[in-house]
Amino acid sequence: MNTAGTADVPARMGLDLTPFRGLRYDPDRVGSLSAVTSPPYDVVVRPDGLHHLESADPHNIVRLILPQAPTPSIRNEQAADTLHRWVSEGVLRTDAQPGLYVYEQRDDEGMFQRGIIGALRLSEPSEGVVLPHEDVMPHVVADRAALMRATSANLEPLLLTYRGDGSVSGTTAVIERTAKHPPLLSTTTEDGFSHRLWAVTHEADLAEVHTDLAGRQALIADGHHRWATYLRVRGEHPSPSPWDYGLVLLVDTVRHPLRVRAIHRLLHRLPVPEALAALDGSFRVRHVEGPLSSALSALSAATAEGNAFLLAGDGTFHLADRPSPDLLARTIPPDPPEAWRSLDATVLHATLLDHVWRIPDVPEHIAYIHDTAATVAKAERDGGTAVLMHPVREEVVRDLASQGVTMPRKSTSFGPKPASGLVLRALL
Repeated sequence: MNTAGTADVPARMGLDLTPFRGLRYDPDRVGSLSAVTSPPYDVVVRPDGLHHLESADPHNIVRLILPQAPTPSIRNEQAADTLHRWVSEGVLRTDAQPGLYVYEQRDDEGMFQRGIIGALRLSEPSEGVVLPHEDVMPHVVADRAALMRATSANLEPLLLTYRGDGSVSGTTAVIERTAKHPPLLSTTTEDGFSHRLWAVTHEADLAEVHTDLAGRQALIADGHHRWATYLRVRGEHPSPSPWDYGLVLLVDTVRHPLRVRAIHRLLHRLPVPEALAALDGSFRVRHVEGPLSSALSALSAATAEGNAFLLAGDGTFHLADRPSPDLLARTIPPDPPEAWRSLDATVLHATLLDHVWRIPDVPEHIAYIHDTAATVAKAERDGGTAVLMHPVREEVVRDLASQGVTMPRKSTSFGPKPASGLVLRALL
């Protein structure tokens, strides 16, 4: 079987997942594998989480995915120098054989997920092979592209899902057979998740996976900006090349359903009293009792009847629901499908942010945070407003994506996400 980027493999109608020589930490050169891992770059809560990860181990992967320096160019140069130094010192070593990697995650709440990591041939959304479901922010894509150019590496895998047929055959069979053997690595991170990784190197297994996935379609669950980065940087290199592929984790959600959570907004420069005053007459606003778990339950109940948001930041919780139909009619674009027009994220961006609060969607004004408690804590500390969201159902996401309709950016958070730092892919 050809390895990624070493031969001109004809384009296929489905997923083209190929083996690669993984770049992995040498356990003998680091304090512990758990100490060098990190959540994906956009999940790290900065600066607190970033500082915590940097201090966990001098070789923590966060020094590559979120380098710290005064300017973007210095940051990227620093990441490249760090990567090259770690490789030259043997902290990171390249596996001897190209392969795919079976990846398992478990937690103490019963979550169990297995998928397969490989180098996936890139495709445009118009090809219908890999479906995005969210818009992206151009400045983030530009930032990730600059880092990828500097390091010549895929530093962390994207999370993609596909729908298997429920049988233990093809990719599923290879995953299950492989997981019966001792893993390459096993570690438990401080969030309680255990992680195990195996290599798939036998030609027959690689061929079985390749054939099975060639007729399938994937949904980007997590990593829209990195996928857009892959596509941008691919266009800068003549094909065929290793840049025609990107590092991904593929999970069959028929066998391993993902959790779908919301991504919350922190409005830096809008105090809660001003946010509530602007809603007068356009939304019903009610005080709801804490603690946070109780307030989120009230939000969940309200979203069963329509659009609803939970505002926090002043030490209490405020439920905003029942938006004015006239306001929605004036602010929501009429052309997209009803499923898109009724999304909470659509109403938040098109109605609240653009028209009611008039807040530009730029980092100086809005932060996107996955952790609910962290969003509230930062709003209370900084004097801003936390806008907490209820997650959208996976079937709505997949249905819109199959129609070629993208949701507002940062509408969903699928998980569990792969830990960064377990396997990297060098492009040169």
